[in-house]
Amino acid sequence: MRPTGLEELASTGRRADAHPGPEPSPSGPEGVGRTLLAPVSSPAGGGPHARGPEAVGSPETVDADVPAAVGRVLGQVLDEALAESRAADPAFALDLAERLALFTLQGGKRMRSQFLWWGLRACAPGMDAADAYPALRLAAGLELIQTCALVHDDVMDGSLVRRGRPAVHAALTEQYGDFPESDAEHFGKAAAVLVGDLALAWADDVVADTEFPAAGRRQVRAIWRAMRTEMVAGQYLDLRGQVTRSRSTSQALRTACLKTALYSVERPLALGAALAGADDRTTRALRSAGRCAGIAFQLRDDLLGVFGAPRHTGKPSGEDIREGKLTYLVSLARARADSNDDRASLAVLENALGDASLSEEGLDRVRHVLAATGARAVVENKIDRLVTRATRHLAAASVEPVAERRLHGLLSAVAGDQAAIGQGPGTAPDDGRGALLKDGPLR
Repeated sequence: MRPTGLEELASTGRRADAHPGPEPSPSGPEGVGRTLLAPVSSPAGGGPHARGPEAVGSPETVDADVPAAVGRVLGQVLDEALAESRAADPAFALDLAERLALFTLQGGKRMRSQFLWWGLRACAPGMDAADAYPALRLAAGLELIQTCALVHDDVMDGSLVRRGRPAVHAALTEQYGDFPESDAEHFGKAAAVLVGDLALAWADDVVADTEFPAAGRRQVRAIWRAMRTEMVAGQYLDLRGQVTRSRSTSQALRTACLKTALYSVERPLALGAALAGADDRTTRALRSAGRCAGIAFQLRDDLLGVFGAPRHTGKPSGEDIREGKLTYLVSLARARADSNDDRASLAVLENALGDASLSEEGLDRVRHVLAATGARAVVENKIDRLVTRATRHLAAASVEPVAERRLHGLLSAVAGDQAAIGQGPGTAPDDGRGALLKDGPLR
């Protein structure tokens, strides 16, 4: 019998009916167009033929390894979506759909999914196996939304590396770079936009096709709609801040809240609470905890963008500076330099921001200014305070104790690891201590 789904890609590499274009570069996403190491639908614990709720197991089984449980359901979702994509067109399926699937499967720690799951468990300790499957399908949708966000973000920012590998648009550019008369760069970016669009469509399909508990169905769908809009609004404010060269610290925080805090932490927690039918007081407390921790994550991400070593971050250091991004860290340094009439520091920042060719020496000067103005210390202190506030809000929720402990660990983790950031004003350590990605614990 002819294998189907990703099992075919696993066993045969390039599909026989694929387009005759160039072989994807070895530097592209691992396995695309050649081989996938294992069928998507058969991670450990589910079995190669486990489908539907039977692939999930009991809530206690999910508790033991939430990312693996999400992976099993995500595999089901992707197998089905890829079958439809291959029926539409084999070249489209090979270049875009399979690349999307691999990018999603090769994702990070699935922290959004974990927030959703433990938000549910915190409010519904007595749930049974039938309640687990809708939650994990919703988590799979979150992972696909994250794929959409990251692929589009890399196109807009011109970032060539993601998770230590070529970004999707960079890999597509390289794949078609040998065609005569081709504008490979334009093609790569345009095709990557389609990859992100497809990820968002698949995410919406998952939600539309999932039967949620009646008590929380309307609320789940309302949160999902709001989350999509907030994510796009945050990305737009990020772009707008670059083109207007905004100096506003409040606008920087607003961007961080919309772009990261809401859809990364607060909304996943709210989705879990909605699935459990939690009361308003508990939901508000969980959302407040998630917002504080989510902003802390973005502030830590800003620090990593300047001070983090590529070995730890999976991204070149200084991209935010070279792109002229509006970050709270930079806007605060500007404000403090301006209030102290520190023209030298202001000149360093003004000359460096948005300079795509900024040298490492120039980046070191920026690092020095961020430290010397006190902006770095202020941001680090703010992160600590936000994590403390998140912990207090979580305690006020009065949820199931085991789930509360797991959520406390997750909320603390999103603020990052100081070991991944240098201690001096011009340091970007590469000592092997941290493992925090600029993709971060959340990306």
